[in-house]
Amino acid sequence: METQVGFVASLLDRSFSQFITPHLVKILFVLGVIVSVIYPIIFIVSSFRSSVAAGILMLILSPLFFLLMVIILRVYLELIIIMFRIEENTRSLRKEVGAAEG
Repeated sequence: METQVGFVASLLDRSFSQFITPHLVKILFVLGVIVSVIYPIIFIVSSFRSSVAAGILMLILSPLFFLLMVIILRVYLELIIIMFRIEENTRSLRKEVGAAEG
């Protein structure tokens, strides 16, 4: 039975048997959403400085841009988590096969 290792212990694990990425995914998602909010605001402000028509257009398109950025971020982070879950399942299968053979 495996015990959960903390973030700092995973970070200092020189054998790389513990991973820190699963611990960081929630933080990365929150940071990504914050960035996804900031970029459209910057685009809207710079578009209004350029012209009112461009500003109104960006005001309309910015929510779509935000939504697209968050979707892409979420899919990317889910793919990363899936890879780690595959590794965990493969490790447990190897243990089961090793126990059955031995």
